[in-house]
Amino acid sequence: MNNARDPGRLGTRRGPGLRPPRSSLWAPAAGACGLAALLLATACSGTGDGGAGAGAGAGAGSGTGGAGAGSGTGGAGGDLGLTTGSGTGGGTGAGGDDCGSVLGGIARDFMISHPDFEDALGDDPGIVQPQLGADGKPVYAGNPTTPTTTGQASFDQWYRDVPGVNLPLPLSITLTPGAGGVYTYDNSAFFPIDDQGFGNEGNPHNYHFTLELHTQFRYEGGEVFTFTGDDDLFTFINGRLAIDLGGVHGAESQTVDLDARAAELGISIGNTYPLDFFFAERHTSESNFRIDTTIGCFTPPPPPE
Repeated sequence: MNNARDPGRLGTRRGPGLRPPRSSLWAPAAGACGLAALLLATACSGTGDGGAGAGAGAGAGSGTGGAGAGSGTGGAGGDLGLTTGSGTGGGTGAGGDDCGSVLGGIARDFMISHPDFEDALGDDPGIVQPQLGADGKPVYAGNPTTPTTTGQASFDQWYRDVPGVNLPLPLSITLTPGAGGVYTYDNSAFFPIDDQGFGNEGNPHNYHFTLELHTQFRYEGGEVFTFTGDDDLFTFINGRLAIDLGGVHGAESQTVDLDARAAELGISIGNTYPLDFFFAERHTSESNFRIDTTIGCFTPPPPPE
């Protein structure tokens, strides 16, 4: 969605009817290792959706991800740097976590007539409360509404299946590796459910949908997560709101530096935490969606209790 914006911001605001740029599990990589000959250097290779990694070393070792190697000499990682492997020397190696590069989630298609879609324009931070709900969904914070939403009843339909109101569709996106250990998904024409659900309703694209993704990651220290896009984006880490890009607007960006906000998010190095991602596309005529992160290993969340 969009309208006129400060030229210093990403994208430009649209006039009426126009705007500028703004699941279900991770695909794990699997490792396979050869047995070592006595008193000789061992070799281990891993294969996965992203490619293959190889490493060699003496003694016991295990490894995960971009290095593709254990405690011996590191090998080369696969195309996505997300393979896992283990090796044995005099002892026994252990496989790494099931890292993945594919984010699986659920898109929900809405009709243009929904009261929260197409009509309002503008930035609208504070649509959701800072803590994720007990059901794993954002909690509405309007009192009783916000500038671009019409109330709790309508908002509660965004990320829940409601027959006759929305249609759920599986959707996945794939992160690819880049320089500096950054993994990226970038799509300046993010219309993943064109001609699906309720259809395009006479528009060139299906502009009215939401998307939710759920995963978890091990906090190693130094990670950042950036989203750039439009319209709404709410990212929760450890159940706490880390990115709030609420509203119907052109492409905007926010970054969360995990080290800088560790105390606020309640996270500490060496532990595993959930990351919950909620997006909404609510207005014609463009849709932008970009993730950049140095979190190099995401794993599927535990099943609901």
